[in-house]
Amino acid sequence: MPASDPDIDAESDSATTDDPAYPSDRNVLEPDCARCPALTENRECISWGTGDLDADVVVVGEAPGHGNPDADPWQGGNWTGKAYTSRHSGRRIRQIVEGIGYGDDAYYTNAVKCFPADPDDPTTNREPTPEERANCRTHLLTELEEVDPAVVLATGKHATKTVLAAEDRTLEGFIDSVLEPVWCEQLDVWLVPILHPSYQDVWIGRLGYDPEEYLEAIGETLDEHCGSGVGG
Repeated sequence: MPASDPDIDAESDSATTDDPAYPSDRNVLEPDCARCPALTENRECISWGTGDLDADVVVVGEAPGHGNPDADPWQGGNWTGKAYTSRHSGRRIRQIVEGIGYGDDAYYTNAVKCFPADPDDPTTNREPTPEERANCRTHLLTELEEVDPAVVLATGKHATKTVLAAEDRTLEGFIDSVLEPVWCEQLDVWLVPILHPSYQDVWIGRLGYDPEEYLEAIGETLDEHCGSGVGG
């Protein structure tokens, strides 16, 4: 979830018009977690990870958005308690992952599990604070340990920075990092940054892809690194 994520209508999705599979369960790590007072006060639900605990790919977002309680069923993790179940971003990233053949081999989560409400507008997200990221990082590390994926697919700049922070590394130039795999020695996993689904229509062309080529590039990158160790 990027800061000030626009409320873009899912009907504009370019990946496919078919709905992806909707998750039926979630991986609850700490019921009623209250590590972050501001997040605890403003959330509806903790947005826990969903998917196969034996998955080769873990898809990581930044944090759930406010969501839409009237959507059916894509209300968003803030209302469903399940990561990446929003009408736009959740549905789109799941379409992408299914479309490249990893729909049954992916686990979805966020670096921060609760909706970070903007104090001036509680229906709009703000960027999580460094303390909130740090408080929640152990949840993400637990998920990565439990799933033990081959690849972390980080959606957007903020998710990529958070994963790198677990490696004590920083990010310089997100756009240049897209689809450039990075071996994370401490996490024992490949990190593959991709565009956040809310912004991909804007940036795909600037990266030199059309939508179909972009999806093919994601699929080829995952195929190359799933099951491979350091060095490919």
